[in-house]
Amino acid sequence: MTIPTSRTREAAVVTINQEHCCGCGLCATVCNDFLFRVENGKAALVTDKSLFGCYGCGHCMAICPKDAIRVHGRTLTPEHIFSLPERETRASYGQLLGMLQSRRSIREFKDAPVEPHFIEKILDAAKTAPMGLPPSDINVLVLDSREKNRAFAQDFCDFLKKVRWIVSPWFLAMMRPFWGKTTDELFRGFVKPAIHCYIDAMDEGVNLVTYDAPLTMYFYGSPYVDPADPIIAATYAMLSAESLGLGACMIGAIHPMIQRGKQAKRFRERHGIQYPSQEGIFVIFGHPAVVYNKGIQRTFASVTYV
Repeated sequence: MTIPTSRTREAAVVTINQEHCCGCGLCATVCNDFLFRVENGKAALVTDKSLFGCYGCGHCMAICPKDAIRVHGRTLTPEHIFSLPERETRASYGQLLGMLQSRRSIREFKDAPVEPHFIEKILDAAKTAPMGLPPSDINVLVLDSREKNRAFAQDFCDFLKKVRWIVSPWFLAMMRPFWGKTTDELFRGFVKPAIHCYIDAMDEGVNLVTYDAPLTMYFYGSPYVDPADPIIAATYAMLSAESLGLGACMIGAIHPMIQRGKQAKRFRERHGIQYPSQEGIFVIFGHPAVVYNKGIQRTFASVTYV
C-alpha cells in the first residue's frame, strides 16, 4: 500500500512507451521511490525495490525528454504536465528580494472587494507551493466579502465567550505545572489579553479578528498532512497578493482556538472547515488603504554554521 492521504490510498499507475523512450535514464535519476532502471537501453519499471509504490509526484513525466512516461492516479494525469516559462520571464533574485522587502503586514483596507480574478490568481500561485507527498492534503476556506468576514468574526467572538474559561485564573494556575513556564507565559501574556480584546472590541462593533477584510483565506490540513504544508501554501498566497498590488496579513490567533473541544468542533462545522489541523493559518487580503515608503530590517534569532 502506498502512502495514504485523505484523498487517496492507492498507488498511481506508471506506463512507459518503449518506442519513444531514448534510454537516457533521467526517470531513474529523479524517482525517489526507485521505480525505474535502464535495461537494454530502455527505461523499465522496478517493483522489488519500490518503497511505497508510485505516489504521484510526476517527476518522471516532467523530466522525460521524449514524453515516453505516463502516470495516472492519485489525482495526477498526463494532462497536468505543462511547459515551464522561459527563463527570461522568471523573476531575478533582485526582483524577488525587492518584492519581499516591500511587503508589509497590512490590516487597513479600502472599502472595495478583491476581484474574483485576483482570488483565482492567488489560489493558482498557492497551488504551486511544495505541499508534501501528493496529492496535496491542504484545504482552503475562502471568505470573499466584508460581510462574510464580519459574520465569521462575530461567530468566533461568540465562540470565545463560551471557552474563555481557559484563561481564567484558576485554570491557568491548575495547568501551569503540566504545560510549563513557556506555555504559561504565552497564555498569560498573549492568549488571555487577545481573547478579551477580541470580545470587547466586537461588542463595541470593531472587528479585530479579520479586520472586516474583503477577503480571507484559511489554509489548513487533514490528519495526514505535513504540519508545515498549510503555512507554506499560505506564504505563497500572501506573496502572490503582494505581486498583484494587494495588501495581506497572516492572522495566527484564530487557528489554535478552533482545534479542540466540542464547541470548536461545532464552530468548524458551521463554517465548512472539514478537519481539525495540527497547523493552519488565516490570511486576510485587500486593496491597501495605506502606503509604506520604508521597510524594517528583520533578523533571525540565530544562524549557526556547523
